[in-house]
Amino acid sequence: MRPLVIKFGGTSLATPARMLRCARRVAAHARRGRPVAVVVSATGHSTDRILAWAGAFGPADRAEGRRREVDRAAATGEALSAALFATALWTLGVPAASLGGGEAGVVAEGPFGGARIRDVRTARLRALVADGIVPVVAGFQGMRHDGETVTLGRGGSDTSAVALAAALGAECHIVTDVDGVYPRDPRLCPGETAFECLDHAALVSLAEGGAQVVHCTAARLAEERDVPLWIYSFRAPLRAPRGTRVESGASLGGALAQAS
Repeated sequence: MRPLVIKFGGTSLATPARMLRCARRVAAHARRGRPVAVVVSATGHSTDRILAWAGAFGPADRAEGRRREVDRAAATGEALSAALFATALWTLGVPAASLGGGEAGVVAEGPFGGARIRDVRTARLRALVADGIVPVVAGFQGMRHDGETVTLGRGGSDTSAVALAAALGAECHIVTDVDGVYPRDPRLCPGETAFECLDHAALVSLAEGGAQVVHCTAARLAEERDVPLWIYSFRAPLRAPRGTRVESGASLGGALAQAS
């Protein structure tokens, strides 16, 4: 059975009830014997609140030390989500372990607040899964060669999930607050229908055009590494979540014409 990396966005984790609902989704996969790892965003608008608090101390400056501390503060949002999500899984009887990005083997390079993933070393993730433990990884972050935790910029949790899926040879599910990828924002264009299927190039085109369901960097990485994606709502039923599938060679069904 192909491994699964399932990523939950901040809105889907915004309350204890929502987080428990998402944990039940993971538990269902684990109980069917599917190897599964989880990537989480910070809950709700946690990152915005953290950065606003840091900004309340005064305007940003160029001090490397200050940028380091702000970045470490920003990374705590995902770390907290991971620990809480693992707690929810244990409550459901599913063994789980929360991991920071570096602990999960995510190797990054670049400046505080704008690093990029260079590699994913999967030994620890594979060992946990082999022992029947679900890894719950804090997205949006990795560890540099100098041992510093660095964040990946906005949308970084999507990129974390796709990078882990590529390294594990896994399918990647992006669980969000909308029920798929739309040609236009359904809140602004009522009556729009979500795509059932897209190829990677079409998803990249939509992301670059402003669709915000999957971050551009993650969409490009999924295309480059041929990672199959499935994008759906946290409210979707466990057994038939519908949503939008993204894979190589998918029939677009008029997707690009619909999006133009």
